[in-house]
Amino acid sequence: MLRIACFDGLPGPTHSHAGLSPGNVAASTHAGQAGNPKAAALESLAKMRVIRGLGVPQAVLPPQPRPDVGTLRRLGFSGSDPEVIAGAARTAGGRCLRLASSASAMWTANAATVAPSCDTPDGRVHLTVANLASNFHRSLEVPTTFAVLQALFADPDHFVVHPALPASELWSDEGAANHIRLSTARGVAHLFCWGKSHHEAAPSPARHPARQTLEASRALARLHGLGEETAVFPQQDPLGIDAGAFHTDVLAFGHERFLMLHERAFVEVEKVIDDLRARLGGELVVALARDADVPLHEAVATYLFNSELCVLEGGRMVLVAPRHAERCESTRRFLDRLVAEPTPVDRIEWVDLEASMKNGGGPACLRLPVPLTDAERAAVRGRVFLDDALERELGAWVEKHYRDRLSLDDLADPALHAEGLVALDELTALLKLGSVYDFQKSGLPG
Repeated sequence: MLRIACFDGLPGPTHSHAGLSPGNVAASTHAGQAGNPKAAALESLAKMRVIRGLGVPQAVLPPQPRPDVGTLRRLGFSGSDPEVIAGAARTAGGRCLRLASSASAMWTANAATVAPSCDTPDGRVHLTVANLASNFHRSLEVPTTFAVLQALFADPDHFVVHPALPASELWSDEGAANHIRLSTARGVAHLFCWGKSHHEAAPSPARHPARQTLEASRALARLHGLGEETAVFPQQDPLGIDAGAFHTDVLAFGHERFLMLHERAFVEVEKVIDDLRARLGGELVVALARDADVPLHEAVATYLFNSELCVLEGGRMVLVAPRHAERCESTRRFLDRLVAEPTPVDRIEWVDLEASMKNGGGPACLRLPVPLTDAERAAVRGRVFLDDALERELGAWVEKHYRDRLSLDDLADPALHAEGLVALDELTALLKLGSVYDFQKSGLPG
């Protein structure tokens, strides 16, 4: 049986509020505030516990080493690791160090795009690592993400892990945050959503940058062997991007026969819905929020459409929604109506993700959805699927290694980097991942 397995990123020890992503309203609003890495990691584990409690396969992905001293060396900083960090802290008001210290790999909806084995020509699960070329600090994640996914999905009989598309503006790819897979008895539709094109005329946002390109979206469909009968390429609405919906999953999400979206999710949203209904038939259930019901700025601020959709045994669904959406009248009213009306969604589970939300990431941002059969799930390497024992051990690991306060000035503390390397070396042993980090192949410094 095919089921979504959720691979959640764990916030790293340098989780902070540096405001590095243009167009991410929440991140810009909270830029400069002190962070709490320990609380962020424990909040994420609590969210994973909720998902696992619903009977959904729940796995964890490790953070990445930060600050990324190797990248700082490539930018001309030299000496010992502490000297490199100190040099970066003194340059450009510390921005180089902030960029190299970002814990943004926690938002694994941007790690890769996935196609299940039932959709691909070779009958294997295909994963393509996102290049995240639109933001420098996120592009640093690509080599380690590739190494981690290769370690987990190493069985060539079941999986293909593609390297990222060439890192350029033309092929800018943001991963699963811009991808939705729908399915009914009639067929399957993969929505490869995009915000800009270099070869085709398309409306553009006026305030904030679009990230995903149409050219990248088409390349992903080709890599995964998905043809015209399956692949759909809706454009993100520029007004949605300008309101802060930098990824599609800020205003739209779906799975199987259910799609929930805001009317500003896509250009000509009604035509997109009509096309999907023509492809998938009457089984498709669409919950469309009009701006009159859920104002666009409230949809973005609450991350209502970044809720995580969980399919239970028997096909019923639970929406795991951020507490921010419960506290807002328009979004709470919309969800109450969603549950009351004849939709596949039975109930709402509320989660507190204050630390992630301050940087612009709701429940769905924290997970990479990977559709797997039972045999494919058994073929995943490592010890990453949560059970009671692993959950306890991860909680103890966070308590042991994470700070409960981190200012941007603290990123210059060389002890923070050393603490992080020791913590990650211990974590990869705990998760049985092997040596996935460069520092593990060359030895811990000092």
